[in-house]
Amino acid sequence: MVCAAEIGLQLDSDATLYLPPNIAGYVGADHVAMLLASGLADTTETVLALDIGTNTEISLSHEGSIWSCSTASGPAFEGHTSTMDARGARRHRAPALSQRRLPGANHRRAAPIGICGSGILDAVAQGLEAGIIDERGSLAKDHPLVARTEFGPTCLLVPAGRAGHGRDVVFTRSDVNEIQLAKGAIRAGEEILLKEAGIGAADLDSVVVAGAFGTYLDIESAIAVGLLVEVGRERYRQVGNAAGRGAEQLLLSRERRRRRRAWPSAFDMWS
Repeated sequence: MVCAAEIGLQLDSDATLYLPPNIAGYVGADHVAMLLASGLADTTETVLALDIGTNTEISLSHEGSIWSCSTASGPAFEGHTSTMDARGARRHRAPALSQRRLPGANHRRAAPIGICGSGILDAVAQGLEAGIIDERGSLAKDHPLVARTEFGPTCLLVPAGRAGHGRDVVFTRSDVNEIQLAKGAIRAGEEILLKEAGIGAADLDSVVVAGAFGTYLDIESAIAVGLLVEVGRERYRQVGNAAGRGAEQLLLSRERRRRRRAWPSAFDMWS
């Protein structure tokens, strides 16, 4: 802790600044705060925790040790790399592609103008189920919802007549590729931590999904595409902005800061 005035912060003259330490080079203080708020550092259970973002930090707590790693999951969930970018606007999950939610269904929502990152994940999961996407991520060119356009093969999500801007809302092979890259990085991190601990996914008591992107992910879709380990849905817990809540706890509680200082001996590092 230091006096805020010493680093130029214009706060009350008696204000102090507290900065939690990094765990390792790419596992920073925000993940420390997330682990605190999610209870991972205090549990005796076997828990996998993911803070999903452009970088996804992952930790595994098992028998008194915590293994952590960081994965370069990329911009897939931010939406701005998608063909029909909808970030910062009206966010929409994927319209119907599967037999569970058929095209043309009456969705009570604002007219879509694009698709966000979590919506593309839904679209990929439903596309796999409906046979629109194969195991390599390619679009089935003979499927009635797939057409060849200036973007290459595209899959129709919302026809122009139901869209908010009068154009078809689609996703492309490049959109699928963004999800594949994120899925590969995140799943690799999960599997490495499980291997280091000498356990399998079936041994997990729970899986915590945190972060702004983690809030909007559909867990079933993430499991379907292989991004998250396949355990019972009841073992998953989405906790939102746990890093923000952890930061509040560190500021307000001396006991929480003391608990944080005791962590380094519990960590095994991977990054």
